[in-house]
Amino acid sequence: MKISIIGASRGIGLELLKRALAEGHHVTALLRNPDQLGVSHAHLTAIAGDLLDPAAVATAMTNQDAVCMCVGIPPTRKPVTLFSRGTANILASMTQEIKPKLVFVTGLGAGDSKGHGGFIYDRLFQPLLLGTIYADKDRQEAMIKASQTDWLIVRPGFLTNGPLTGSYRAIDNLSGITAGKISRADVADFMLKQLAAPSHFGKTPLLTY
Repeated sequence: MKISIIGASRGIGLELLKRALAEGHHVTALLRNPDQLGVSHAHLTAIAGDLLDPAAVATAMTNQDAVCMCVGIPPTRKPVTLFSRGTANILASMTQEIKPKLVFVTGLGAGDSKGHGGFIYDRLFQPLLLGTIYADKDRQEAMIKASQTDWLIVRPGFLTNGPLTGSYRAIDNLSGITAGKISRADVADFMLKQLAAPSHFGKTPLLTY
């Protein structure tokens, strides 16, 4: 499979890149600084570019079976538009010739996952430090859902650098659910498994142990 990863330099994107290469997939990574990736492989193509550059995004999406947006930013209280603007560029690049599966990592607090992180996260951390980020992720998710594309929105719980376990829950109905932890490696595992055998596309599963 040919997989394009936007946001592959760290976190979930880097875990996805490494696992995809290990499984024999061909990976194209859109990176602002390819020299800093620290990974080389015969099946890896690194493209210098930015998510906010429509031409770079279109190049990274050409001839791909799937495009995965795994971009993240540190906590901030400043206005955020990266996620919605980047998603707009991805959706604008979809044509009859370019129509890969789309996988977007948003997070706990986006859409109807808001209020499922526990008291401290829901009442303090999320509104005080992540409010503008998740306001933009809400805009992002609305754009994705309104698009005529084959999409999956992945909402991880509290991320860790723990090992790949392959044992986690993908929850579509959040009634009565409070999220727990999930390793970045297991999020990457879920994404690759969904690309191989889709069962949650068109949905917004929460990933947690």
